[in-house]
Amino acid sequence: MARTVTSTVVRRKCVKSRLMASSLLMLSVVSATASANQLADIKARGELVCGTLSTTEPLGFTDPKTLKIVGFDVDICQALAEQLGVKMVQKSLSVEARIPELQIGRVDVLSAALGYTAEREKQIDFSSSHFQVPLKVLVPAAAGYKTLADLDGKRVGMTSGSTSEYWLRKSFPKIGVVTYHDSPSGFLALQQRKISGQAFSQTSGMRYLKAGKGKYVFIDQAISWEPNALGIKKNEPELLAAVNTALGNLEKDGQLEAIWNKWLGSGTDYKIKREYKLEPIEQVRSSAQ
Repeated sequence: MARTVTSTVVRRKCVKSRLMASSLLMLSVVSATASANQLADIKARGELVCGTLSTTEPLGFTDPKTLKIVGFDVDICQALAEQLGVKMVQKSLSVEARIPELQIGRVDVLSAALGYTAEREKQIDFSSSHFQVPLKVLVPAAAGYKTLADLDGKRVGMTSGSTSEYWLRKSFPKIGVVTYHDSPSGFLALQQRKISGQAFSQTSGMRYLKAGKGKYVFIDQAISWEPNALGIKKNEPELLAAVNTALGNLEKDGQLEAIWNKWLGSGTDYKIKREYKLEPIEQVRSSAQ
């Protein structure tokens, strides 16, 4: 009987010891996670991994001569990396993969035609908005569509997960939404008359307006104005603050304006005026409500 009691006591002590060890291990893991600092990690490795698109001219696309990914968003990444004192590493992403890739840590920052929405802000943090563009629908010139109401009951294409999809569903529920993997697929559907229009930000859609050689026009009425910003993983306040400081510096010294003019300004085929300067995300959030 004594042996049984002694054995039981020993087993209980062993179990208690293992539980205490497991608890200490869990606490150390939680502590390490809580103290993790992505900005420090970026500076330690000397690289900023920046997620961009690769099929959205002039924001992020493949240069046919060099086969490198170039564009407005890529130059923003480069300027940001220089402000942080590290090398920029570009990683191509699809529209649908942008936020998941950021959340799991495969990229540090998104500079990928990323429009602000309240739904997206539940998943990631946004920097200050560094530019805004209208979202518009490209339609056949011969169709005679003048307003978005003319598209009620018709099918309009757009990239899956885009801000165009979000605002069209929210503000124009009578228009049928058809989503595609990317903009080229949607434009092909428009050319094949499978849809009545294709929704883009104006910066992205200008490429297809030009490719149509007069066969297509934008409806003047905008779906909405899209404030674009950089995406940062949740709970990284040091990195978010550093990115906002860097953007502020780039605005002050004229680099944001220069990058805009290089890709979108009066000397380009797009000829779009930069009407909105750097704007705190709190102000953008208030305007979107």
